[in-house]
Amino acid sequence: MKNETGKEEILQYISMALKIAEENIAKGHGGPFGAVIVKNGEIIAASGNQVTGTNDPTAHAEIVAIREACSKTGNFFLEDAEIFCSCEPCPMCLGAIYWAHIKTIYYSANRQDAAQAGFDDSFIYNEIEAEAENRKIPIFRIKPQAGKIPFDRWAKFNDKIPY
Repeated sequence: MKNETGKEEILQYISMALKIAEENIAKGHGGPFGAVIVKNGEIIAASGNQVTGTNDPTAHAEIVAIREACSKTGNFFLEDAEIFCSCEPCPMCLGAIYWAHIKTIYYSANRQDAAQAGFDDSFIYNEIEAEAENRKIPIFRIKPQAGKIPFDRWAKFNDKIPY
C-alpha cells in the first residue's frame, strides 16, 4: 500500500503528538503520551493521555483520539486515517487501532523508552502469549455451550452491521 503522507507532514504530526505529550505532563491529566489522527490531510482528532485525570485506565492518548475521531466522522471505521503517536502503542491501543482499521501507525519513542520511564508493557505482551492457565490473573471459562449462544444468534441476525 502506497503511503500518501510526505516526510515533512509525518514529522509535523509526530512533533504535534510529542508536544501534546509534553503539555499533558504539565496539565497532570495522565502520562506523557500524545496522539494525532489525520484523514485526507486533515487532523480529525488529537489527544493526550487522560488516565489519571479521568480515573479511566483505558483513557490512553490513542484510545481517546480514536473515540474523538469516530465521533467526529460518525463511523467506527477509520480506514483512510493515519495515527501519529508520541510512543509505540501499547497492546490495548494497538488492538484499538486495528479494530478501527487505521491504515498507518507512526510513532516516536519505542516500548523500551517507555519502560525506562516506568511504563513497562512487557508483562502484558508476556501474558498475551501465555496459556490461560499460566496467566497472573486467574482466568476461567464458564459454561462453554451457553457462551456460544450469542454468537449463534449474531450469525443468524439479518440486520447486523459487520465490523
